[in-house]
Amino acid sequence: MSSFDDSRLDDPAALEATDHLLRRLAGAGARVRAEIDAAEEVLSKLDSDGFRPRAIVAAGRDARLVRAVLEPVCPVPFVAWPGPGLPGWTGPLDLVIVLGGTAADQEAMSAASEAVRRGSGLMVACPADSPIAQASAGSRHAIRLPSQSDDQLAAAVAVLQGLHQMELGPVVDAKAVATLLDDVAIECSPNNDVASNPAKDLSLMLADAMPLVWGGSVLAARAARRVVEALRLASGRPALAADAGHLLPVLNQPPRDLFADPFEGSDDLRPGLVILDDGVEDAGVAEHRRQLEEKAERNDVRVHVVKQASGTDIARYAALTQHGRYAAAYLGIGLGRYGTEATETPIVPGNPAVDPAW
Repeated sequence: MSSFDDSRLDDPAALEATDHLLRRLAGAGARVRAEIDAAEEVLSKLDSDGFRPRAIVAAGRDARLVRAVLEPVCPVPFVAWPGPGLPGWTGPLDLVIVLGGTAADQEAMSAASEAVRRGSGLMVACPADSPIAQASAGSRHAIRLPSQSDDQLAAAVAVLQGLHQMELGPVVDAKAVATLLDDVAIECSPNNDVASNPAKDLSLMLADAMPLVWGGSVLAARAARRVVEALRLASGRPALAADAGHLLPVLNQPPRDLFADPFEGSDDLRPGLVILDDGVEDAGVAEHRRQLEEKAERNDVRVHVVKQASGTDIARYAALTQHGRYAAAYLGIGLGRYGTEATETPIVPGNPAVDPAW
């Protein structure tokens, strides 16, 4: 197992070697602005206009994020559809949402084609020359938001902005989302040393731990899953995002061996609990958090809290996710997986399969 070297986190050479990865993280706010600016003409024409679909079906990448934001407030039934095609009941009275990128997403392409065939309303966020755009070209009822990148969060913000204007979703405030992402980039900048950088601090906590990431609200839980994906890619180690009921048993750990040699190395990683707090005040969430923290304390498991309690729902989600992605990047740097010959997986910015900034 690779050993973590905290000196790499402030080493100019190591940080310069991973500049492409850190720049992509820092550009998240700019990509949201670019997405909204590109979609401004289309968004300016959207309003409720007395139209209310019978139901909404979200397909393609990050359909579950759209569901997490919409489901609590959407005035019509909402379904996130992960498979190809569409539910059998989908028809002309329904609205289908597809988030696509430049790559050929077979499930999203299938959903868009099926929506065209059934005459459903269609809202598509994708580049103009993408396979998804071609699949939806035959629709007479399509709203097309021209994506500027493969950043699914930016595309989701644009879609949610459109749905809000159609009185189908909550307030989004895309500019505030972008500003909050900029704030995270400033806080977590590689120019800030370990003592003043919350993402580097979290990477230190996870240096010799198996991450258990928990978010109590629906959106925080979704952010936890995104953070875990980034941590797995960055470290090559197991990481788990789950509800409290599944995490509590994992926190049952034997006492630490005070005489163990910390430099000896071991494949047995103790859990490290990361709590994503989006400021949602709910008695059930508070009780689950109490149970997790108490069990972690009893079993000598370290706990780290990432809190973002201000902003709209999607803004808080974006900030929590971005904090976790920065921590994942620094974890990979500290383990020598990025920016050195020890890198086991080539980093391709924008490719969700190998880019932890995704």
